[in-house]
Amino acid sequence: MLGVRILDGRGRELAFGGRVMKNVAGYDISRLLAGSLGTLGVILEVSLKVLPRPPAETSLRFELPDARALEQANRWAGMPLPVSATAWRDDALTLRLSGAAAAVRAATQKLGGEALDAAAAARFWEGIREHSDPFFAGEAPLWRLSLPAHAPRLGLPGAQLIEWNGALRWLKSGADAAAVREAARHAGGEATLFRAADKSAGAFARPAPELMRLHRELKQAFDPAGILNPGRLYPEF
Repeated sequence: MLGVRILDGRGRELAFGGRVMKNVAGYDISRLLAGSLGTLGVILEVSLKVLPRPPAETSLRFELPDARALEQANRWAGMPLPVSATAWRDDALTLRLSGAAAAVRAATQKLGGEALDAAAAARFWEGIREHSDPFFAGEAPLWRLSLPAHAPRLGLPGAQLIEWNGALRWLKSGADAAAVREAARHAGGEATLFRAADKSAGAFARPAPELMRLHRELKQAFDPAGILNPGRLYPEF
């Protein structure tokens, strides 16, 4: 996100950032707004950095259990390979290679695996991105776990889909919310209750007191009357 124009809780129109790179001095409000879920302002306009489509792309599939898939994905991420995405579910790791045709071809020959046809690969990655993949169906609570990529499997009950070399993990589980959050915290990350019929546990874990103080002060600066998405992040907001 390069720049943004918003309407804050006082009805003021504010602009931050710009439309080109390296244009921000001081506190980067544009990035602060990403993920604030409308609690700090109504977004009127946003400028995004985008990249052109790669000239070549191939998706490879490997039959691997989750622990082995995490190990391989992290190893490949440290190599000069044009890896643009990874996703694991149902004992299969899918790896996407994107970039110059020669680089994609060389990486494909080096790694092996089963190459997916272009149409199947497009459907697979769209399903992951748009949550239309069969994994996301059903009524079970869906957790979004943000963890260090090298963190091992957490040992929680339920089905998992693992992205970004292990840094993003989706968990469908009826496990106790406190247990899920404690397991994520112990692994060095955090857990967000992304979807659930019972929302009593709250979407977000309560942050440490010093971080909550910063949240309160930012909320006061942008929305002192508390009229923007009240309760969306934390009950007192």
